[in-house]
Amino acid sequence: MSKPTDPNRPAVAFHLGHIPAGFSIRGRAGALGARALIYGLLLAGAALTLLPLLWMLSASLMPAGEANSYPPRLWPSAITFEHYAALFTRLDLARYLLNSALLASAVTLVSLFINSMAGYAFAKFRFRHRDRLFRGLLAAMVIPAQVAMLPLFLLLKQFGLINTYWGVIVPGMASIFGIFLIRQYLLAIPDSLLDAARMDGAGEFRIYWSLILPLCRPILVTLAIFTFLGAWNDFMWPLIVLTDSDRYTLPVALANLLGEHVQDTELMMAGSVLTVLPVMLLFVALQKYYIAGIMLGGMKG
Repeated sequence: MSKPTDPNRPAVAFHLGHIPAGFSIRGRAGALGARALIYGLLLAGAALTLLPLLWMLSASLMPAGEANSYPPRLWPSAITFEHYAALFTRLDLARYLLNSALLASAVTLVSLFINSMAGYAFAKFRFRHRDRLFRGLLAAMVIPAQVAMLPLFLLLKQFGLINTYWGVIVPGMASIFGIFLIRQYLLAIPDSLLDAARMDGAGEFRIYWSLILPLCRPILVTLAIFTFLGAWNDFMWPLIVLTDSDRYTLPVALANLLGEHVQDTELMMAGSVLTVLPVMLLFVALQKYYIAGIMLGGMKG
C-alpha cells in the first residue's frame, strides 16, 4: 500500500531525463576548465621545447659577439646574415651539406629496400628456423652499437672501405628495428590477398613490388624519417670511418668548427640552424604519413 503524498511538499522530478539546468551548466564549465588546463599545459610544453630553437635562430642573426653578452639577449639588435655567408664562403659548408644529404638519402633508400624485403619474408614466408632467427635478431637489439664498432671497422678495413662513402653506407643498409617494424605491420595483411595474386600468375617479387610496398606506404614513410634522422645526425661512425676532410658529414664538420671557432657563438648557431632545418622541413612535409604510420603500427603491432 503506497504512502499518501504530502500536499504541502513540492514534487521534485530528478531523473536522467530531467536534470536541473544548474547541474549541466556546472558540468559544462568544469569540462571547459579541464580542456583549458590541458591546452595551457600543452602550449607551455611547446613553448619550452621551441625556446632553445628560437634562441638558436635569433643568435645566428646577431652581430659578432652579441650572443655572449651579459645579460643574454633574446633578440638581435641588428639582423645580419654574415655568419651564414661565412659558412659557405670561408668554411665551404656546402660541401658538407651535400655529403650529409647524399649519405643520408642513400642509407635511407637502401635500408628501406632491404628492411622491407626482410620484413616481408619474416611475416609471410615459412622457412626452417624462421622464428628462432627472428628471436635471435630481437635479442641482438639489446647489444649496444658501440660494442660492434671495432669489429665492423676491422671488417670494412679488410674490404678497403675505410675513408669511403660506402664505409658509411654499408653498416646502415639494414636495421633490426626496421625489419621488426615492417614485419609487425605486414602480419595484419591477410594471406588470402597474396594467394589471390599468386593465382593470377604474379611472382614473389611482383607481389612485393606491386602489392606489399603500396600497402606499407605509411610505415615505410615512418621508417624513412627515423632512418634519415639517424643518418643525418650520426656523428661517431663517420668520424671513425672518414679521414679526409673533404668527405666529412655536417655533424663532423661542425665539431671541427667548434674547435677552431670556440668563441664565435653566432657562427656555431648558424651552422646548427643549417643542420636542423632540412630534417624539420622533411618532417613537416611527411608528417601526415608519419602520424598515420605511428597510429597504424600501434593498432596492428
